[in-house]
Amino acid sequence: MTLIPGIPPWLADIVSVAVAIVAALLLHRVAIFVAVRAARRTSTIVDDVMLECLSTPIRWLLILLALGAVQPALDMGEGMQIVWRRIVGLLGPALLGWLAVRLLGAFQRIVLAQADISVEDNLRARRRRTRASILHRVATFVVLGVTFCLMLMSIPSIRTIGVTLIASAGLAALAIGAAAQPALKNLIAGLQMAFTEPIRLDDVVIIDGEWGRIEDIRLTFVVVRIWDDRRLVVPVSKFLEDSFQNWTRETSQLLGSVFWQLDPATDIARLRAKLGDVVQANPRWDKRFFNLQVTEARSDAIEVRALMTARDASTAFDLRCDVREAMLDFMRREMPEAFVRNRADLVIQSTGSGEGMAAA
Repeated sequence: MTLIPGIPPWLADIVSVAVAIVAALLLHRVAIFVAVRAARRTSTIVDDVMLECLSTPIRWLLILLALGAVQPALDMGEGMQIVWRRIVGLLGPALLGWLAVRLLGAFQRIVLAQADISVEDNLRARRRRTRASILHRVATFVVLGVTFCLMLMSIPSIRTIGVTLIASAGLAALAIGAAAQPALKNLIAGLQMAFTEPIRLDDVVIIDGEWGRIEDIRLTFVVVRIWDDRRLVVPVSKFLEDSFQNWTRETSQLLGSVFWQLDPATDIARLRAKLGDVVQANPRWDKRFFNLQVTEARSDAIEVRALMTARDASTAFDLRCDVREAMLDFMRREMPEAFVRNRADLVIQSTGSGEGMAAA
């Protein structure tokens, strides 16, 4: 039975398929046009992102549905019908899986667009970005796995073999689990990290003696961008099992410190006054707190510590460098007696001044 009487069956089949494809494309174009017009009237980016991500998969799904609708009218033998069912059984789950992956990607883009980490207080934004990134990868992995299984189940021979192998599935699972224990461990740790959040994207951490920022969080590993632009790749499980420093766990604000080893006779009050002038004149100080204290005293030197606050780790590091340089310059020019001198130097100075007095 042909859809168009009076012409050869093969030509009628070609025309029918072409008409179905054109109708599906026209339907898709009209639907997208209407959706775009409606999206322009809204101020949110949600509908724009959805249209951009889902337009192409929906087009191919409409084509597949149109071909499925016209298939009963085609002049196909039994062998061709079997081939058609095999193709549809493979393409259907593949297109649905593609649509689901693009939908997950759209959700992630929406979350990333609404979570701006360029602001000063970006703790909530970094939390949302981290959780969205990890859950997106987990959900994509699950969708791809389900899609692959549905594609295999559409082939009767493979489905029969799968049923036969169920009896030995327990043994195979044990062997695979033992071989993939490190990968499974890190995968489970990645899922745990999405909810416990020991780290987030753009967190400042010190791990394995390296200072850096969390650049990327994958299912099984984390990429830390070191201060000199090296990348440290760390297994996810390490952040759950070992200790590390997180400088931005609750807030990005930090308290920076600078230490000097000075002579015990140093005028601390004068140094404290100068520190106030230096810190208050520096634009990197966030105007929360600063002080200067003697934290340790020994027979040959004292340890002087200056504290100052900044809005984030990078700014605190630069502020510490600025204060250290300014105070050293001040002591070199106006307080040279603040630098540590050992007893040999004092004896030589004392001897030299005595000889000069005797010669006079």
